Amino acid sequence: MSDFETVSVEQVPAGALVLDVREDYEWIEGHVTGAVHIPLAELPIRFEELDPDVDTYVICRTGGRSAQAAAWLVAQGYSAFNIAGGSGAWLEAKLPLSSENDQEPNVR
Repeated sequence: MSDFETVSVEQVPAGALVLDVREDYEWIEGHVTGAVHIPLAELPIRFEELDPDVDTYVICRTGGRSAQAAAWLVAQGYSAFNIAGGSGAWLEAKLPLSSENDQEPNVR
């Protein structure tokens, strides 16, 4: 796999494409507002939904799955960055979160 960069949540530019690779049940409870959702297991068959010319900031719960996804995307020729600390760090930084269950966004 190719090298990729890891960035903090504060380094993610406003309006950036954020790709959430967590499972459906995690996404429903809480995710970065405006993020795109493609679970890690589906990435090899859905990655073409992303634009290879747009920087993609990949997030999961803590950073493990997103690191795998970012490395894989870079190997496919995409510009991808891993978000350190994942959704937990995003929540702690009080950055915008949404949910799909009409409840206060939660990250787990």
